[in-house]
Amino acid sequence: IHPQHRAYVIYTSGSTGKPKGVANTHAALHNRLQWMQSAYDLGEGDTVLQKTPYSFDVSVWEFFWPLMTGARLVVAQPGDHRDPAKLVELIQRESITTIHFVPSMLSVFMAQENLSGCESLKRIVCSGEALPKDLQDQALARLPNTRLYNLYGPTEAAIDVTHWTCQDDGRNHVAIGQPIAGIRTYVLDGDLNMAPPGVAGELYLGGVGLARGYLHRSGLTAERFVADPFAQGERLYRTGDLVRWREDGQLEYLGRLDHQVKIRGLRIELGEIEAELLSQPEVRE
Repeated sequence: IHPQHRAYVIYTSGSTGKPKGVANTHAALHNRLQWMQSAYDLGEGDTVLQKTPYSFDVSVWEFFWPLMTGARLVVAQPGDHRDPAKLVELIQRESITTIHFVPSMLSVFMAQENLSGCESLKRIVCSGEALPKDLQDQALARLPNTRLYNLYGPTEAAIDVTHWTCQDDGRNHVAIGQPIAGIRTYVLDGDLNMAPPGVAGELYLGGVGLARGYLHRSGLTAERFVADPFAQGERLYRTGDLVRWREDGQLEYLGRLDHQVKIRGLRIELGEIEAELLSQPEVRE
């Protein structure tokens, strides 16, 4: 197996109504997992809860990170990821130390009256949607011995590309932080010039984490994976996300540049919904 061979393909929503398969490499996945271990130091005494459906790329680190490091892996029953009461019981029963939440599910989890059985939690990793400031503050207050991490990344760049350790920094928005090892992040204007701190621009990604492209979709690959103007022979991925650099050197997520929306962490292109509706015989164009 070569590092540039495909490790997996995960499908995301497509604007034309046809889902697109993102082909990620062994090198990209290895970089992502090695970074996670160096940042969060999972050990033999840790237990990771695997609860993300495997059609979502977070599941990849949930499966492989504990298995690479000698930690314990507990696999939740199908559907348990939607039931906060069952999750509280599972955390308590299995002494879970490490868990992932999309922010919308973390909010439901935080609505549980009693989290006293969750003292085993050392790490909560959030990604998939913007993390609201009030939800961050609530989680830090209710689970004071648990570290909360906010990660950001598209499927096209092996799960996550930036990270931030959550803290009460007196700001109104939770940062998405700085790039992980092996990743380059650029905030660029429409002419591919770098935007100065405080000025919004599109986030472009470079480095080892980039996918090979979209499976059997060369035109779409060429549109989204472009030549890197700052490094000869390299590529950048256009995320379609609007961000800005804060003056403290952290990235802040501002929203989308297109018609994509996020529902429980899943990317949905409105064109796919439109195409489904128009395929119904009782719906006229």
